[in-house]
Amino acid sequence: MKLLEKSPLRLMLIGFALLLLGVLLPLLMVIRLIESTFSLNFLAYISSLSGLIIGFSGVVQYIRSGGAGRG
Repeated sequence: MKLLEKSPLRLMLIGFALLLLGVLLPLLMVIRLIESTFSLNFLAYISSLSGLIIGFSGVVQYIRSGGAGRG
C-alpha cells in the first residue's frame, strides 16, 4: 500500500493544499464570485485548520527523520 504511506513531504503538500483552499474560498466569497454560506465558511475554516495541523505534523516528522540535514 504505497499510496497510504505517510511520508513527511506528502503530509506537507497535503497541508499546503488545504491551507491554500482555506485562503482561496474566503477570497472568492469576498470578491463575490461564490455565495457565502454557513457550510462553505465552515469548510474553509476546517480546511485551513486541518491543513495547518497536517502540515505541521509533516514538518515535525521531516525534522525528526533527519531530512533537514544537520549542519
